[in-house]
Amino acid sequence: MQMKIPYSKGKMEIHVPEENFHAVLEAHPEGKEQQGTQAEIVERALDHVIGSPKLEELVKGKKRMVIITSDHTRPVPSRLTMPILLRRIRTGNPTIDVTILIATGFHRATTHEELVERFGEEIVRDEKIVIHDSQDDAAMADLGLLPSGGRLLINRTAIDTDLLIAEGFIEPHFFAGFSGGRKSILPGIASGKTVMANHCSKFIKSDKARTGNLDGNPVHRDMLHAAQEAKLAFVLNVVINAEKEVIAAFAGDSREAHVTGCEYVRTLAEIRRNPSDIVVVANGGYPLDQNIYQAVKGMTAAEANCNEGGVIIMVAACNDGHGGASFYQMLKNAPTPRALLDQIEATPQEDTLPDQWEAQILVRILDRFTVIMVTDLCDAQMIRDMHMEHALTFDEALRRAFEIKGGDAKVTVIPDGVSVIVH
Repeated sequence: MQMKIPYSKGKMEIHVPEENFHAVLEAHPEGKEQQGTQAEIVERALDHVIGSPKLEELVKGKKRMVIITSDHTRPVPSRLTMPILLRRIRTGNPTIDVTILIATGFHRATTHEELVERFGEEIVRDEKIVIHDSQDDAAMADLGLLPSGGRLLINRTAIDTDLLIAEGFIEPHFFAGFSGGRKSILPGIASGKTVMANHCSKFIKSDKARTGNLDGNPVHRDMLHAAQEAKLAFVLNVVINAEKEVIAAFAGDSREAHVTGCEYVRTLAEIRRNPSDIVVVANGGYPLDQNIYQAVKGMTAAEANCNEGGVIIMVAACNDGHGGASFYQMLKNAPTPRALLDQIEATPQEDTLPDQWEAQILVRILDRFTVIMVTDLCDAQMIRDMHMEHALTFDEALRRAFEIKGGDAKVTVIPDGVSVIVH
């Protein structure tokens, strides 16, 4: 069995012996795409809004507005969507002062080159762009307490304005249930202190904080509250396929439009688990496979489908390294994954450390499975420091997996772990 799976900005061809091949688990959007070109899909969503006046109506009489958009780690097709939003906004109100706020969450700052890649030269040159810094508490507004008890500190740029909207995309998310909607606020433009309160070990451990689940999800509950307090009035959320093309769009009220989009994604992404001893998974290619931090997301799909004590082969370029210094150091300094997991789970909310949540999920996986990271673009010692094995090629990783689980072990392939809900 041979197939191509996403790797960096291209594909990696993999071969699995026929006698070992068990299943391929992937989303199936075919036949469910909304009709029209990508631009027509977006325009139609903005013409037929959900639970809200149209954008052109919302901007009337407003002096200032802020558009929150995703950073370099998310494949939001802003070259397509942002010009459409700006045109419609200025059709409704030609003189409105527009600021684009980059929702970096807890990530590093987006570079100028990444902004140009995301928006194109013209928007970067002509529009007012602010990059959120989660560590700059002087730039935050205090909006009280989250349901979890943590302080809600939000970028003041988004608060000191007449209208706040956001663009983004919806996919399954490994502990918030789904991306998009309210996530533009928390963690998107929140203080690091707020992010850490929301991503505390108790919440991450909850069996409700899982891929594709919003009901009773404590992480989601905080995020909804944050969006409400920040007065997020309107969202444009798209759904993309494996080629990063828009196949659906939902616009309108930040809660109603998002929930409608999530239910659509559920119809594409839910797949029945088909367990095996070896699970091969990719992270959707660039930009989500550019560091180990992001690759943990794809691993959770494999986690849901791997027999106890099995092997996860994670195909991810990780050309940007670990993706978080504290994340890396926590793993590197841990004697074993179990020791770190016990330490994190005993950490109270108010003592949550930066990137603790990502480390918690990774060591939860490493405590039960062997993870082999396949990449020729990342420092192998860094990967080994984080209690994973490294392979330069897929064939090398598969040989090692058979050494661990035996030559007759069955292999399941998940070409894009971040696009599926395995249950």
